[in-house]
Amino acid sequence: MKKKEELIRTIKFVLFSISAGIIEISVFALMYDLIRIPWWPSYLTALVLSVLWNFTFNRRYTFKSANNVPIAMIKVAIFYAIFTPLTTIGGNYLEQTVGWNGNLVTGVTMAINLTTEYLYDRLFVFRKTVDTNDLANKND
Repeated sequence: MKKKEELIRTIKFVLFSISAGIIEISVFALMYDLIRIPWWPSYLTALVLSVLWNFTFNRRYTFKSANNVPIAMIKVAIFYAIFTPLTTIGGNYLEQTVGWNGNLVTGVTMAINLTTEYLYDRLFVFRKTVDTNDLANKND
């Protein structure tokens, strides 16, 4: 039963991440392709909006966590304090210096984000508080 619950949790995370990805790529495309704002501010704006969306839904529905929201947000902020500069600097280098397509760079960073954030959230942010909110208690 535990493996099935984790598989369902992973699928939910991926689906919510896809919805956040749609927000991210839409905002990015609007800013980068349509308005012609440089890659890094387009990427940062889109990333912040998708993180807020993803955190809100994954905390409540995927991890079903009743933990302290500000503490969970600080833990997620720590992840992004490392992830964001690395991907912004690296992505800007790939787009500006190496000549990669900005949309490709954004897609690669989104794939890296999906994998690393799930592991970080599951094993660190919500590790001890998984299935503790009102939704999880209704299923008991």
